Amino acid sequence: MDVVVAVAATLVVTWVPALLWWRRQGRGGDLGGPARRATFETLHTASRAAPAFRAGLTEQGAQKAARHLLVLLGCAAVAITDGERLLAWDGEHDHHSSEVLGHAEATLGNGRTQVHDVGCDRLDCLIRRVVVVPLATDDRVVGTLAAYGEEVPAGLIRAAEEVAQWVDAQLELAELDHSRTLLMEAEMRALRAQISPHFIYNSLTTIASFVRSDPERARELLLEFAGFTRYSFRRHGDFTTLAEELRSIDRYLLLQRARFGEELRVTLRIAPEVLPVAVPFLCLQPLVENAVRHGLQDRSEPGLITIVAEDAGSDCVISVEDDGIGMDPEDVRRLLAGERRMPGDTEAPGIGLANVDDRLRQVYGDEYGLAVETGPGAGTKVTVRVPKYRPGVTAS
Repeated sequence: MDVVVAVAATLVVTWVPALLWWRRQGRGGDLGGPARRATFETLHTASRAAPAFRAGLTEQGAQKAARHLLVLLGCAAVAITDGERLLAWDGEHDHHSSEVLGHAEATLGNGRTQVHDVGCDRLDCLIRRVVVVPLATDDRVVGTLAAYGEEVPAGLIRAAEEVAQWVDAQLELAELDHSRTLLMEAEMRALRAQISPHFIYNSLTTIASFVRSDPERARELLLEFAGFTRYSFRRHGDFTTLAEELRSIDRYLLLQRARFGEELRVTLRIAPEVLPVAVPFLCLQPLVENAVRHGLQDRSEPGLITIVAEDAGSDCVISVEDDGIGMDPEDVRRLLAGERRMPGDTEAPGIGLANVDDRLRQVYGDEYGLAVETGPGAGTKVTVRVPKYRPGVTAS
């Protein structure tokens, strides 16, 4: 969020005035209205160019953005390069496009703005000079932006440099998006790795125990096990529906009940209207696994797992509760901070709850982190609150 605010501040405070000054000096008649409308048009054009760079400095993105940068700079043509090739040319007299890499060579080498004369024998060609400015991320030059025209006054040089800084900010955001995607993929691999080998072994052992005594039951359990593993290890989509997540949890609990019998009791209360709500993939599975593991720990009587999903206005509220041994609240705080294992847990380092909490906060904001109610001997209740609709959150 701080990066976005900084980019917005740079956009409004730094280079918008520069662009307005340049356009008023060189092309004031084109605006045809008050400064307010000029500001709006400049911001609108910039907003249309921004998405093209959110995948990084690519040929497709550069070609989409070039037409908008041409409007912002008000020159005869613009060109965008990476470190090795011309990505986009937009404007008049494209016979000069073959010369762009030559014009960009010095800027790519030293990272400085350069102004060059452009030789041309054609009388109808308006291109005589070019200003080339570097595009950089992490203080590393990754490409150039070139503005071509009959003249290169100081205003155009300043405007080109300010636009280049804005492009740099978009490329930085693209790298942050990429890093965030890699982080979420790593977290997903960690969640999948947490699916206990003991659970898999015990499930297969339970299924095998029914092969002779109840072959039909063994067949049903084997199909449920296949469905559970297929869902848990699928390779596409960051989000799923609550219905799909609960269906996978039902398979997991069916296998656990086959193993524990009457020692494990399960109660579900699900409001039908929240079943289509999109939720992060595998956001509930770790909560249920922990409830079963710690709800049945060190007790002689049956353990009860209660899963509730309710409609709460603009939100959907899901809770997973067990009546087990509970935890020290300080242990929970450390667990969500990723500092320690669950008490008595010898199978996994407690990454499940912390992982889910982190993912919820990343997607929805800090107000949507996990809420944990627990105490020694008092059981544990973990509550997840997610918006029923959030832009960009769509079940695959």
